[in-house]
Amino acid sequence: MARKFIVGGNWKCNGTAEEVKKIVTMLNEAEVPSEDVVEVVVSPPFVFLTLVKNLLRSDFHVAAQNCWVRKGGAFTGEVSAEMLVNLSIPWVILGHSERRALLNESNEFVGDKVAYALSQGLKVIACVGETLEQRESGSTVAVVAAQTKAIAEKISNWDNVVLAYEPVWAIGTGKVASPAQAQEVHFELRKWLKDNVGAEVAASTRIMYGGSVNGGNCKELASQPDVDGFLVGGASLKPEFIDIIKSATVKKNA
Repeated sequence: MARKFIVGGNWKCNGTAEEVKKIVTMLNEAEVPSEDVVEVVVSPPFVFLTLVKNLLRSDFHVAAQNCWVRKGGAFTGEVSAEMLVNLSIPWVILGHSERRALLNESNEFVGDKVAYALSQGLKVIACVGETLEQRESGSTVAVVAAQTKAIAEKISNWDNVVLAYEPVWAIGTGKVASPAQAQEVHFELRKWLKDNVGAEVAASTRIMYGGSVNGGNCKELASQPDVDGFLVGGASLKPEFIDIIKSATVKKNA
C-alpha cells in the first residue's frame, strides 16, 4: 500500500494571536491536494492550540510540539498527553533536536515519551537526526539508528508513528541535505526498521524529512522514493508552505 504523503508545519516558539490568525486564514484559503493525497498537520505553540484548532479547516490537523513523559501531576510547566487528548488534539511532535540539544532529552527519555503518548491515543511525529560533527565523522546512520532503537524498544505498534529525519545541521541554517543525502538516510532508516522491527512496519511507516525545506527544493526532495513528507520549520509560517503541501502531487504522479 502506498504511504500517504504528510506535511507538518512546526511553528516553534513564534507568533502572537493576531499573527496566528493570519497564518490560519492563509491556510484556510489555500487550494491544496485532497486529504487522500496529502495529510497536513500544523503545530502551533501550546497557548494557541485551541485557537488554531477552532479556526482551522477540518481537513488540516493540529499537533502539540511536546508533551510530558507520563501522567500529569506535580510537573510545573509541563503539559500531559491526557490534556491534549481532552482538547481533541490528535498529534504531538516528540524528540525534536532542539529539545534534545537545549533540554538534554536523551534517546531513552524520548522513547518513553513516544510510548506514553501512544498509550493515551495520540499520534506521534518522532524526530531523529545527527549533528554536523556526527555527519562529518561518518556516524549518521549509527546515530539515527540508536535514536530509532530507543523508540522501538518501548513500543509494539507503529500504526500511529511517523518518523521525522531532521539533520541538525540543516535546521534553520539554510543548509539542506541534498535529495540524495536525504534519500540515503531515509533508506537506511527503513532498512533498520525492516531488520529490527519487521518488513510490514518498514513498508508502512512514513518517514518525513525536515531541515530548511522550502518552496524551491520541496519537489526534488519529494521525488525521492523513501521521503514520505516534510516537517517544515520557518517556511511553515509563510505562503510557500502551500507550495510544500502541493509537492505531494509529485508522489501521485510518480
